[in-house]
Amino acid sequence: MSETLRPLLPVSSLFDAGYLEHNEVLPLDNEKGRLQVAVSRSPAPEVLDDLQLTYGLPIEQITVSRDELVEGIRWSFAQAESVVELIREWDSGAGSGEDIVNGVIDARDLANQPPVIRFVNLLIRDAHEARASDIHLESTDKGMRVRFRVDGVLADAPSPPPALQAAVVSRVKLLADLDIAERRHPQDGRIRLRLEERELDLRVATVPTLHGESVVLRLLDRGGRPVALDELGLTASSFDTFRQLALKPHGLLLATGPTGSGKTTTLYAAMGLRPASAEKIITVEDPIEYHLRDVTQVPVHGKAGVTFATALRSILRQDPDVLMIGEMRDPETAAIGIQAAMTGHLVFSTVHTNDAVSALARLVDLGVEPYMVAAALEGVLAQRLVRRTCSECRERYKPDPQSISLLARRPAIQVTLEHGRGCAACRNTGYKGRTGLFELLVMTDELKNAFSERASLVHMRELARSQGMLTLHDDGWAKVQAGLTTVEEVLRVTQG
Repeated sequence: MSETLRPLLPVSSLFDAGYLEHNEVLPLDNEKGRLQVAVSRSPAPEVLDDLQLTYGLPIEQITVSRDELVEGIRWSFAQAESVVELIREWDSGAGSGEDIVNGVIDARDLANQPPVIRFVNLLIRDAHEARASDIHLESTDKGMRVRFRVDGVLADAPSPPPALQAAVVSRVKLLADLDIAERRHPQDGRIRLRLEERELDLRVATVPTLHGESVVLRLLDRGGRPVALDELGLTASSFDTFRQLALKPHGLLLATGPTGSGKTTTLYAAMGLRPASAEKIITVEDPIEYHLRDVTQVPVHGKAGVTFATALRSILRQDPDVLMIGEMRDPETAAIGIQAAMTGHLVFSTVHTNDAVSALARLVDLGVEPYMVAAALEGVLAQRLVRRTCSECRERYKPDPQSISLLARRPAIQVTLEHGRGCAACRNTGYKGRTGLFELLVMTDELKNAFSERASLVHMRELARSQGMLTLHDDGWAKVQAGLTTVEEVLRVTQG
């Protein structure tokens, strides 16, 4: 790299690397009262204005190749690669929170202070690199507590100085286009940003608490790809059966489980089996998590009056072959979905129940007659997500016999299985990545007749198991024996 692209000015404390790379600019030096800026193309006027305002100098542009520019930017940020290093800088006295707050009265000005901008940018980047699904910014009496949800479990992350708690919250609210002066009511917003070569959507939710506002940011990777059906963790027999259900010409196919159990991912995988180039596939989602090729995706927008029900009424006039309803959460949505399934459409959707058979009762609770459920419903896939045992530090161990008896449904036994010891690769958790546990209910003629005659759920479960349905516990025990996860992990997500 050319020596001229080793900046002599502070860069990493004032700008985000993604911002500089996107706009293809890099401040280098202040030579004879002018700001030398490396560029690989003509920057937008507002970018030049930002640079001039930041350094207070007129600009002199130096044209270089894009590769040279990007290498220079990355070299500049080599000394500020993580939130941890930023916290160390503050702890060492290089710009404490009190220094930043002193003399800054306006919340918007405070949120735009370079160290605050840098902290929030690095926090989002570190969360993405840790494969976190959520960032929690929790206000406490001792300051802000930061946690990442990784593989479904919360873990502590570096926190800013207590003096910067309000500034960090204000910065997030500013990015999400929320009212930073409103601290008494919950607010929801969205941030869209580019992180190196990836585009991220962040859903932001704030809520007032005893010690200040708490914020949760849900990370959605718009540049990611939907998971294929054979990557979910279904057994061979369940995979073949579910695939046949997903290729039916009409009917209703449900995925069920608690929030965050991977239901939408499963439905995306099921839709991936359909010939999108030959069919009209339409989804109604809240929010749209992945962009699907050749699929018409409609986002729910409550403030604009676009709900699941109102969108569905319009969509049925769009001549669809396949519909995906993000969630059947009200009687009107359930009624329209069932009607569509009975009139020649294949409908995918989700409900919140603990197991597959309970989904039938949930539809009845939403006002659908049992005979209509029996006529339209083809299958229900209940699921949970469990953490995978880390492949880098797995070792043999003997779990608690009582735990095994709870999972395997047999008297306490002592066996040797595998778990993760904890290492740098898995952030000392013993787990890395996730896989699914599944319970697939296929609505056979016997089950349809029994439900139409208002059989109890207990009877329905016994009938389904007699016809070969594996429960979540059955699938969990099989995956434990295969070394994919642990007894404790399966019980964590299936008990209750």
